[in-house]
Formats: sequence, C-alpha cells, structure tokens
Amino acid sequence: MDAWTCLTERIKELDTLNGIASVIGWDEQCYMPPGAADTRAAQSALMSKLTHQRATSPEVGEWLGILSSQELGEPQAAAVRNALRNYKRATLLPTQLVEDLATARSEGFNAWHKAKQADDYSIFEGQLQRIIDLNREIARLLLPLQGPGAHLYDALLEDYDPGSTVAELRPMFERLAPELNKLLDAVAGRPHPEGVIPELDTVGQRALSDRLLGDLGFDLNAGRLDLAAHPFTTDLGVGDVRLTTRLLANDFLCTLGSTVHECGHGLYEQGLPKHLAGTGLNRAAGMGIHESQSRLWENFIGRSLPFFEYLQPRMREIWPDLALTPMQLYGAANRVERSLVRVASDEATYNLHIIVRFELELRIISGELNARDLPEAWNDAYRRIVGVVAPSARDGILQDVHWSSGLFGYFPSYTIGNLYAASLGATLVKELPDLWDRVAQGDFAPILTWLRERIHSRGHTQDAPRIFKDAVGDRDPVEDLMAHLWSRQGKLYGVSR
Repeated sequence: MDAWTCLTERIKELDTLNGIASVIGWDEQCYMPPGAADTRAAQSALMSKLTHQRATSPEVGEWLGILSSQELGEPQAAAVRNALRNYKRATLLPTQLVEDLATARSEGFNAWHKAKQADDYSIFEGQLQRIIDLNREIARLLLPLQGPGAHLYDALLEDYDPGSTVAELRPMFERLAPELNKLLDAVAGRPHPEGVIPELDTVGQRALSDRLLGDLGFDLNAGRLDLAAHPFTTDLGVGDVRLTTRLLANDFLCTLGSTVHECGHGLYEQGLPKHLAGTGLNRAAGMGIHESQSRLWENFIGRSLPFFEYLQPRMREIWPDLALTPMQLYGAANRVERSLVRVASDEATYNLHIIVRFELELRIISGELNARDLPEAWNDAYRRIVGVVAPSARDGILQDVHWSSGLFGYFPSYTIGNLYAASLGATLVKELPDLWDRVAQGDFAPILTWLRERIHSRGHTQDAPRIFKDAVGDRDPVEDLMAHLWSRQGKLYGVSR
C-alpha cells in the first residue's frame, strides 16, 4: 500500500480506539456503579496506552515523511498537516506518562464526585495534585513545539484550540473583564425583569428536552440523550453522538440551558464531513469553535424572546397550568447578577468565571499554585474578578469536573466560543433577515443549514481562526459580544451603554 493508504488506515484504527475509550468514559459518567471505579481506571489506562502506541509507532513517522515531501492537493495536504502536528506531540510523550494520566483522570473523577457530594475538598486534593503534576510534565515535554518565548500553558492550549496562546488570550481577557463589569455595575440594584419560574417536574422536563432536540435538528437515530452530574457531549464514532443533561425540578432554566447547549455540540458533531472519515478531517477544528456552536444555540437563540414564543406553547402542552408568558420566560432567562456557579451563571457574568479559571490555571501550570493552595486562591480570584465568594467547596473549588478529568487548557475555549458565537450571531441576523420570525415559529432549519455550510462542513480542514474568519469576515468579537449583551440584558434592565 502507498503511504496515504497506510496513513488513513491507521487514522481509522485510532478513531476506533478513541471511540471505544469514549464509550467507557461516557458510561463512567452516566451509568457505571461506584464499585467499578478501579476496574474502569485500569480499562481507561489500557486504552490510552494502546492508542498512544499505535499513534506513535515509527511507521507513522515514515508515512508522514513521505507524504510531506510530495505535492498534495486538498484535502490530503490538510490531513497530513494535522496528522504531522499530532504525531510530533504524541511522540514527545512517553507511553507510561499517557497511561498514568488516564489512570489519574479516572480515579480523579471518582474522587471529585465523592468530594462534591460530601462538600469536602480534602477528599479530592491528593488526586488533583497528581493530575496537576502529570499536566505540568506534559506541558514541559511539549513546550519545544510551541516556539521561542512560548508560555508553558501554551503547550496545553494547543490540545484544545490549536494556535491559541497566552500572549493572545491574556490581553483579550484583560479587555473583556472591565467591559463586562461595566454592564454588571450598570444593572446592579435595578429591578429584575418580571418572571419567576415555579418548580417543574423532571418527567415533564425530560419530555420537553426530547422534543427540543428534534425541533432543533438533532438526529436521534444517530444519537441519544442521557443524564449526568455534569452535562457533556461525546462522539463515539460516526453515527453515534451522545448528549447528556441534568433535570432539576427547582431550576428549569438550568435544565433548559444544559439541553440546548449540549444539543449545539451534538449538531456540530453530526454535521462534520462524514466523507472525510479516516483522514482526521471529520473532526472539530478546536474546542473554541465547538463551544461557539453550543453557546450560539444556548444563548443567542435559546435566551431570545422569539425562542420563548416558540417554547411557551410546548411547555403548556406538558404543564397546562403554567401561567408564564413568553415575555416572562424571557425575563427570567436573562436575569443578571454576580453568581457563584459557572454553569448556572447568566450570559453577562459567565465569562468572568472563565477568566478566574484562566488566571488560576496559568499559576498552577507555572508551579506557583499547588492543590493545597487552590481553595484560598479560588476564593481570592472570585472576590476580585466576579465579586462573590462561595460559602462552600461544592459551589466553589469543586463545582467543575474539568480538573478531575485532567482538562487543563480547556476553560479558555468557553470564552473563545462565546466571542465566536457573538460574531456568528451578528452575521446570521445580517444574512437571514427573517431569522427571528422563523425562530418564533419553531423553524430552526435555516440556522442549522447556515452553520452546516459555514462551520460544520469544514471539519478540521483549517484551524478554527481561519474557519471563523471565512464565516464572518473582519469582525471584532469582543465588540460583538458586548453589543449583544447591552442590547438584550441592558435593555431589559433599562440601562444603555
């Protein structure tokens, strides 16, 4: 076989191995009994070991060397470019280190889950320190690939948003934080918009979630919805996208936001170019652009008044006595106040939560902070940046699953996604003049078609910044986000920029 055929056969094999690993990871968070934690850790470690060995074997380097010396057309050139980048990173990491991280992640998730239930950070602290140490070692080994002057954290960012750097993110976040605080200060003390949602039974919430997925365009013949402590989406292979949400009787909007958010991820996964399977190009171009899809649906569409004009009659079918109007639902969904928990925060406050985590992760990976220091550092950062302090570890340092899963470098993707989503939304309104009329009618197909053409069908044929620019042109995402927030939440609170 020629080098291209050999390479694509190996990529297909790696995709299969990664799919198997995703199955056991999905089961761990959805259905696995607690007593299986040690067995699952061993299974995860073995899958990571096998995948890493197959990804870094010498013949892969030989195939890439041959292909890199040839004149290739698209999409082959893009596939080789991505595969070479992945190969260089993978070969710098010893198999034992990869295996150790997989074990630590599986054990760490279970320790985090117990700690959160008990509201006791000490249960998780030791496991977290192990995960931190492994991530520092990975960053140290990968740093040479980032070029001169790179920050140690850049080596971890590359796994989630190729091309993103601390040098670019820090000034963007430093610009965004004061702009967000201006809005939060302006609405502080103003009366909240009318609308308080009563307790709604979880059976009805599940029925509405299933209805929503179908209406938004998620193919339930190629995916499903389950429940998890911390909602997530995972791709188990072509034709199998798993979504999760959580059902909270006393917090319908949290359930709604989780379902719509994860549906946005799922729609992206289902829209990736299936004809490029086996090339590595039928994947997301980065987690920032992945998050842009979930945040576009959750916030730009899912918190809009037309969306609640669509949703309210469907809610009345399930809860006939529900007296809330679309405007009251809209008001309740767009309340603004400084809050403790990222996933339950409003659209205007959310990015401050990410800026906290970005600051802490920089200090963690650089060695300035260890696990024992984090509760105090967390509370200090929240006091300075968000303006609140959590009364408990459950609502503070233990609120996120990410560190237990070893995902250092992931959090910035959320704000990158929010910024991308703001510009995508502004472009959508410009190019689809009847957008909001269609949303009110429950006709979401034009939005999905637009996203399929501009984002989903591109896969990873280019890195995310290029795909984003091709979709929206020369726009300022920070300005687009702030303009959106002032025009929606600012208007609801009767304040102007």
